[in-house]
Amino acid sequence: MENHAELFEALQRYFDGLFFCDKSKLDAVFHPAASLFDAEKGVIFAEPVASFNADVGGNAANSPHALGQEPDAEILMVDYLSPVSAVAKIRFRARKNVYQDHLSLLKGEDGWQIVAKVWCLEKVVDQI
Repeated sequence: MENHAELFEALQRYFDGLFFCDKSKLDAVFHPAASLFDAEKGVIFAEPVASFNADVGGNAANSPHALGQEPDAEILMVDYLSPVSAVAKIRFRARKNVYQDHLSLLKGEDGWQIVAKVWCLEKVVDQI
C-alpha cells in the first residue's frame, strides 16, 4: 500500500532526525504549527515544534549517533483514521532515555507530517 509506505518513510525521517539531531529532517517531518505535549511533572507542558526542533536539531555533537549509540527505535502501532490521517505509537532511545510517543499525522501537500506529539519518558537505562 503506497499510503502505508509513505507514512513509514515519514516515521523513519522522524527517527533519523532524533538519532542524528538533524534539524532539517525534523523540520521536514513536523508541520510548522505542530506542538508537543507531556505531563511528566503533573502539569501539562506544551512546546511549539520550532523550539523542540531548534533544541534537538542543534545538538548534533551530543546526538545518539555521535555518542556511538546504535539506532534503537520501533513503531509499536499505527491506526489510520482515514486515508490522510493516522496515529502512530512509537518507542525510541536517545542516549540513556527511552521515550514513548503518540504521534498524530496528517497527509497534505507536503506528504505525511506530524501535527501533534504526546510523549513520556518510559525509563532511563544505565548505559549509552
